[in-house]
Amino acid sequence: MFEEVKKILIKQLKLKDVDVRPESKIKDDLGADSIDILQLLMTIEEEHGIVIPDEELARFEKVQDIVDYLEKHNK
Repeated sequence: MFEEVKKILIKQLKLKDVDVRPESKIKDDLGADSIDILQLLMTIEEEHGIVIPDEELARFEKVQDIVDYLEKHNK
């Protein structure tokens, strides 16, 4: 699941492969802004056929937070 999230982040934020680690902070380390995060989550929702509630968005600080959520809620 991490590799999938990593690919999306690399594509959307135009990052290098080495920049994205599970402990990377989405805003501070990867430079994502609010719009970037919304686009990331919309892509994940579309690919997985899930809806991530708005209140969950505030909890996503690190890449691993997104991975953990997907592993818990993915069918």
